[in-house]
Amino acid sequence: MSHKCQSILHAPNGRLLGEMASVSADFDNRHVIPEHSHPEDQLLFASSGVMTLRTKQGVWVVPPLRAVWIPANTPHSVAMSGPVSMRTLYFLPRLCRKFPGKCFVMNVSSFLRELILHACKFKRLNKGASPERRIIEIIVEQLKAVDSIPLQLPHPTDARAMRVVKELLADPGDQRDLGKLCVDCGASKRTIQRVFLEETKMNFGRWRQQLRLLHGLQLMASGEKVTAAALEAGYSSPSAFISMFRKQLGTTPMRYLGDGNGREQTN
Repeated sequence: MSHKCQSILHAPNGRLLGEMASVSADFDNRHVIPEHSHPEDQLLFASSGVMTLRTKQGVWVVPPLRAVWIPANTPHSVAMSGPVSMRTLYFLPRLCRKFPGKCFVMNVSSFLRELILHACKFKRLNKGASPERRIIEIIVEQLKAVDSIPLQLPHPTDARAMRVVKELLADPGDQRDLGKLCVDCGASKRTIQRVFLEETKMNFGRWRQQLRLLHGLQLMASGEKVTAAALEAGYSSPSAFISMFRKQLGTTPMRYLGDGNGREQTN
């Protein structure tokens, strides 16, 4: 059952305490924060480690030095892959008006990263105080320019397609083809293919590829070597995993986990 958290920006009597607040916490590998929701918009930043956000709509993987946007009142859980240093900013709803009403993972510039870490030195920030107002304004301005990155795995709403999803989430390396996966789902292969395309905007092959990519990333963040992560995620070889990773994210898995820009490093 999802837990509804109390507001961090309003007192119990409803008095506004600030427009932005922060929480910093460190977690061990495999720690899971159970499903809950906040009445504020939330920016979840991975100072180090990899976090996996889950909602009814899908899964979002947050590598180190990236962040995920979580709209207010979105029930979600967070799982840690490797030791994680989490830095969270809470925003008064509609403070970031142009943001979509759904979760997405973003690249975080060096400047925005320092702003987030600086804001986390304050329990709350209030526009009534001039220096704090400026911090809030600059962060909101920087967030308008962020780039989203393809680290999400949307879920279909169709119950039959979700039976297939649950099978593969339990074992991303499962080698059965879609026809065999559909045997017990209550629909034909053709129907499930149509549902995936309509409801996730990905064909089934692309969706499965994304699942394996994200699973491999989680495994590496937990300490697995590239070879073990690739094979467990269902790839035929480490080179196949690295090739797909580079195609999707522009660099190798090891560099992506270590480079805050998510780009190939050059000398």
